[in-house]
Amino acid sequence: IPLPAATQWEIVEEAAQVLKPARDELIRQSAQGSVVHNDDTSMRVLMLKRDPSDERTGVFTSGIVSVDQGWKIALYFTGGRHAGENLAEVLKQRSAELPSPIQMCDALSHNVPKLPAGVEILLANCLAHGRRQFVEVAENFPNECRYVLEMLGQVYGHDTEARERGLTSDERLRLHQERSRPVMDKLHAWLEAQLAERRTEPNSGLGQAISYLLRHWQPLTLFLRKAGAPLDNNIAERALKRAILHRKNSLFYRTLNGAQVGDLFMSLIHTCQLCGVNSFDYLVELQRHARELTSRPAEWMPWNYRETLARSALPDSAEL
Repeated sequence: IPLPAATQWEIVEEAAQVLKPARDELIRQSAQGSVVHNDDTSMRVLMLKRDPSDERTGVFTSGIVSVDQGWKIALYFTGGRHAGENLAEVLKQRSAELPSPIQMCDALSHNVPKLPAGVEILLANCLAHGRRQFVEVAENFPNECRYVLEMLGQVYGHDTEARERGLTSDERLRLHQERSRPVMDKLHAWLEAQLAERRTEPNSGLGQAISYLLRHWQPLTLFLRKAGAPLDNNIAERALKRAILHRKNSLFYRTLNGAQVGDLFMSLIHTCQLCGVNSFDYLVELQRHARELTSRPAEWMPWNYRETLARSALPDSAEL
């Protein structure tokens, strides 16, 4: 049925109000995650009102993926704030008794949240970002880059083995400590020797790639010291591809309200995809059970809403 764009928007905006409790519950539960990934990409909002004192000019969509108890939650936030600021806002809802989460991101400073005193995170940096820098200069430095890529390939091979064997986080940590630590120690010594012995010009493409790894070595190797620490931030980058695809298709949001509605739907839909749930069926059921969603949002998450539906279909015990 052909519908005017304004009519389509009214329908979507009205549905967003019904679905908001589910998105808010996703934010609350994502704050409790043991591992949180974040990154951002540029976005465009045509009619974005800023505070006169705000010197920023950019607009971004931040992607946050929280992992805990086997479930993955994707969140999107569009506006003038960077990924680290949006993550800090999410973590305000984290329970105080929980241990510090692992935060995985690339090494850009605006991805790291500024948290209140007493709140800490375990920072891990993306090994794929470091690897990518050697891929980009491999044509000019084939032998050196091949060595680095093969060493990192061994580490990724061990991680794949841990995943295929279904190892627990502690078992995976022991595997990496036994097999990946010697590889990374050998690589670290080789990297230092390249610069210390002047085998590589520091300002060359290879020298800059080496300096990046050495400068961020501790967060890049957190997986050797902390159970559950991921190797890279690829899951957040894949999540941001949803926002990038939308940007290419629609070119922009008109208002910040429109961006927030888009973020709500993308958060629910991509979380469904991460959980292996049909997002269309999920959104339909949420609207059919809007009253129950408002009163008990935790029972209407993508990973448990079918169990909730099954329970609601059973007759009351008083009728048995």
